[in-house]
Amino acid sequence: MARKTVAVVGGGCAGVLATRELLRCSDDRVVLIEPDTPGGGLAYGSARPWHLLNSRAGAMSADVSDMSDFSRWASVAPGDFAPRATYGRYLSDVFARTAAAHSDRLEVVADRACRLASDGIYTEKSGKIRADEVVVAVGNPAPAEPFTDHPDYIADPWRPGVLDAIPSDVPVLLIGAGLTAVDVVLTLTADGNRDAPITAVSRRGQLPLTHTVSAAPLTSLALDEPRTLRDLVRFVRQAAAEAGDWRAVVDGLRPSIDRLWSGLTPAEQEAFLRHLARPWECHRHRMAPSVGARVATLREEGRLEVRAGGIRSMTAPPAGGLLVELEAGVQWFGAVVNCAGPGRLPGAAGPFAGGLLRDGHARVGPHGLGLDIDARGRLIGADGRVNDNLWLIGPLRRGALWETTAVPEIRAQAGALIDRVK
Repeated sequence: MARKTVAVVGGGCAGVLATRELLRCSDDRVVLIEPDTPGGGLAYGSARPWHLLNSRAGAMSADVSDMSDFSRWASVAPGDFAPRATYGRYLSDVFARTAAAHSDRLEVVADRACRLASDGIYTEKSGKIRADEVVVAVGNPAPAEPFTDHPDYIADPWRPGVLDAIPSDVPVLLIGAGLTAVDVVLTLTADGNRDAPITAVSRRGQLPLTHTVSAAPLTSLALDEPRTLRDLVRFVRQAAAEAGDWRAVVDGLRPSIDRLWSGLTPAEQEAFLRHLARPWECHRHRMAPSVGARVATLREEGRLEVRAGGIRSMTAPPAGGLLVELEAGVQWFGAVVNCAGPGRLPGAAGPFAGGLLRDGHARVGPHGLGLDIDARGRLIGADGRVNDNLWLIGPLRRGALWETTAVPEIRAQAGALIDRVK
């Protein structure tokens, strides 16, 4: 059989892990298309020293056969929460080791993929890159649409320098109360000089919960038969009450989540998204203990307030800043930072994923959370047909799956790619 060329679009965590598996476990040639240095990505490339991983180091290895690889590389204990920037450097080193071991079959194109061709990928500067198969590994959808185009409205908190430019004596509003908001709070208060308060507003006003210092043993859960959403909620609540530590139950459910999600009807999935998704995410994606303690201190000191509710309007007074109408009334903020989670597709699709949709190579997946795929991870086109040579890995699988944004799941998806290239 002739050697194939596989193009991997995206050089963040998903792209690095996919490239590693393809080179290690097949004879194919791989072309990684990524404008920046492979390994960092949005999650790790812009992290500051105080931004910690939300999972213990022992779960973060790139190599499923050696789960101590990351903790050993970073010289941390498997139960520690290492800095995210350290993990970005680890992924870069994983890629460098992979590239050194397979230099004859790897090409890195430092460019941005624009659109799919019949026999490869068109890029901004390098023209067409020929490929027999394409792996789309472009990360999360864009955040929800911004409220306004104003210099004091920060649509992207990860843009270098934007948070450092906010004066320490003006109140700041964060739209959202998830992990991104926590990261922004840590940055705004890192030097201890912030005098003005920070307010985070979200529909429920719920912050992520906190890991324990030591992990509790996982609770084994018997969930073999299909269950309704109501049955699942009742089962999980009872199991958590019996376990004594709900974290053990939430983490023990993780291997079964995608199967349980696919067993729900579309109406039940939509009901979960409306009523239960946010509470589940607060329990599932938790803060590191030291981060949780820092956030608790800021709240006790009155430097951070978390409110439930929405934003009714936002106007720009002549003197600067933004007047925001919250449920409690109108309040002036010197800066407003968008910390909302990923938006719904097609509007939140990034440039390359958006092009796939426009050209009919892909279609929006269930509930607009990602792109539609078959059971093997192949993209489904606008005509309903499966694209045999077009694969998806990472967060854009969400909707078809539920657990698809964290390293262990992306690592498993990367390993599964090998079945289709042999």
